[in-house]
Amino acid sequence: MTATRENIPENIDSVTTWWEDPATREVLLERPLKVALILIVAFAVHFVLSRVITRAADRSIHSSGGRIGLRRSTDEEDTPQARAQEGRRQARIRTLANVGRSAVAIVIWVWAALAILSEIEVNVAPLIASAGVVGVAIGFGAQSLVKDFLSGIFTLLENQYGVGDTISVNGVEGTVEDMTLRVTTLRDIDGVLWYIRNGDIHQVGNQSDRYSVARLEVPVSLTADPKRAADVILAAARTSAASPAIRDSVITEPELRGVSTFATDHMTYRVTLNTMPGEQWGVARSMYEDILDALQEAGVTLPGTQPVIIKYHPDNRDTGASGKEQAADGDITGGNGK
Repeated sequence: MTATRENIPENIDSVTTWWEDPATREVLLERPLKVALILIVAFAVHFVLSRVITRAADRSIHSSGGRIGLRRSTDEEDTPQARAQEGRRQARIRTLANVGRSAVAIVIWVWAALAILSEIEVNVAPLIASAGVVGVAIGFGAQSLVKDFLSGIFTLLENQYGVGDTISVNGVEGTVEDMTLRVTTLRDIDGVLWYIRNGDIHQVGNQSDRYSVARLEVPVSLTADPKRAADVILAAARTSAASPAIRDSVITEPELRGVSTFATDHMTYRVTLNTMPGEQWGVARSMYEDILDALQEAGVTLPGTQPVIIKYHPDNRDTGASGKEQAADGDITGGNGK
């Protein structure tokens, strides 16, 4: 018992010596505090930068004025066309904000991981060098992937197209259903879903940017009065454009461009008008029906509605044919050489 009490001061001295050892303090106190400090700084910086990006995006969405096409102008009218364009602009800003937050998170937490490894005396120099070598190898092997991402970023920045737009790309025409930094997804008129890598897109035609154009080709018989036919077509087009069925999709008044083509039995009148983005086909279908009704009601002759008479002429007679064959030919083509 006495020996045990005598050993207590020695144990206390040993613990005190162990605790006062700089190595012990570094392992149990300084390193955990530094690691905790790194994590706190990483969380704080991540939170602040994410909030900054979010607030900047919200301010760009809801504020008027601005630059580089990210904000609407103060003198823009409140029209269906402007509202559709505004929706596209807001979707693009939100997508760019998501990309910015992801990039910030990657940079901050990679730095935090390297700093923590360095604090626990892990040599990060070989890791960085290995990461560089691996990055070069992956860069050579994944050039197409990097190209896809870069193309996707510039597509968003330049606002080339967005979800809901009708575009033509690589021989495929359809509506954009989804868009990421790597792949654009199109749904064509037959319902086929196409996945197109952004890096493979060299040219793209957007049929839904700001407005679309409905172009109608109306055939009329050559026997019809051209002036009267043009008046009937233009009046019917204007009446149809003002109908409740499509008036919300029409931006401008229909314009008659005149006769666009001639054929052996008809001439074609061209009518054009601007519509809401992607609404040109529905507007054209409705206007075709109304124009056809107006032409029929006005008695304007349409191609294919007149009988075709083929007359037999004696000068076309085959000298080597018999009289019976000639008579048969005459009966078939119109009869009796008249």
